[in-house]
Amino acid sequence: MSAILVASNRGPVSFTLSEDGSLSMRRGGGGLVSGLSEVAKDLNVLWVCAALSDGDRGAVRLAPGGRLDQAGYDTGALRMLDIPPATFHRAYNAVANSTLWFVHHLLYDIPNRPHFDARFRREWESYQSYNEAFAMALAEEAPHGARVMVQDYHLSLAPAMLRGERPDLRVAHFSHTPWAPPEYFNLLPDDVATELLEGILGADHAGFLTARWGGAFMDCCETVLGARVDREERTITHAGRTTRIGTHSLGVDGKALWTRASEPDVESHMAALRAQVGDRRLIVRIDRTELSKNIVRGLVAYKQFLAAHPEWHGRVTHLAFAYPSRHDLPEYREYTAAVQRCAEEIEDEYATEDWDPLILNVDDDYPRSLAAYRLADVLLVNPIRDGMNLVAKEGPILSPHSALVLSREAGAAAELGEHALTVNPYDVSATAAALHEGLTMPSDERARRGVLLAAAATALPPHRWFAEQLEALG
Repeated sequence: MSAILVASNRGPVSFTLSEDGSLSMRRGGGGLVSGLSEVAKDLNVLWVCAALSDGDRGAVRLAPGGRLDQAGYDTGALRMLDIPPATFHRAYNAVANSTLWFVHHLLYDIPNRPHFDARFRREWESYQSYNEAFAMALAEEAPHGARVMVQDYHLSLAPAMLRGERPDLRVAHFSHTPWAPPEYFNLLPDDVATELLEGILGADHAGFLTARWGGAFMDCCETVLGARVDREERTITHAGRTTRIGTHSLGVDGKALWTRASEPDVESHMAALRAQVGDRRLIVRIDRTELSKNIVRGLVAYKQFLAAHPEWHGRVTHLAFAYPSRHDLPEYREYTAAVQRCAEEIEDEYATEDWDPLILNVDDDYPRSLAAYRLADVLLVNPIRDGMNLVAKEGPILSPHSALVLSREAGAAAELGEHALTVNPYDVSATAAALHEGLTMPSDERARRGVLLAAAATALPPHRWFAEQLEALG
């Protein structure tokens, strides 16, 4: 039995069910998975995750107790939970992604949403059941005194539930998102807000990507729970227990990233992109079509840049990779459509027979993204609000000659902001000016900043990030 366990909604692998009924396995998606996968294998961590698809559920049902590693799959130690699809949908889509994500990223259209009614209460019960399934699985799998690392806003209740089952365990919770300030967090029903905070306080150690997000959590605990908060010691005492608050800024394994970015498929994409754009300068963005990523304002800023600087017409191209995200939610479908409409407006106004000012691609392709990083002259990362943003860290590693235009609301700004061109993500004019500044920055200044950005981006790679949290648990 593993003495270290990780729990997260998404796991290190996913399964696809073919027409003939066979199952094929591939690596799971998302930044959390990429950051943790190698660490988990190296440390012999048992990973507990949810089955997300029919293919996943098919694999789980063929595995004893959901242990895929014991069913012949090369997954590392892995238990996948077959949570009823309706329960999963309500917990994941209705609560985690349509409520908690919106709260922590300050995304609500306040005059119209949210409204917490009887339907939400049913959804909240599913979120509780989902968290309980994880807590029970962890309680079953963990040997005495094991350390358990619970990940993210999907599992905010699990630490307290697990504490109730197994007080012998050392439990950490890590938030990969921002944390809302009290005045926004208080949009939630009072009992829900209390349960979320007390859920995380069931952990011995609560980790955040920046001191800012950890500070917001402490503010919420003080305001909502009346907890005793020691900001100097970074502890919260509530209901007879003390939880320590840690800041662990997830970085990038630069060597591994370069190794992957040097493979033939990436080189092939670089050649294809260069043939497509010629010797033009490149402004690059790589995002999911996620509301918080602020893609539309980024495109409007590029359009304003073109209007203000006709000397760049025909000399620059914007590669905008906006990969699909959460299309089962109507807000995301509309946002994707808005991105596409804005792109068409730029094309209609500025494109010529021999110049495409914008190349928008919505098909997820990791090797092509790596190729775009390597070719970038300017990297645009302008989220409304972001826990960290690994794109801002990967880009300077693969393109040390590029300028980084970075939102001050990205968690990465705490480390990279001094060496980036930092912008207010709502200020389209300032973002347009930053794009121009990035393109015209002298090469020696780019190189100077690039060295500093890459050093900051690799300061705490996944292995060290994980080890810091294990050490904090004792």
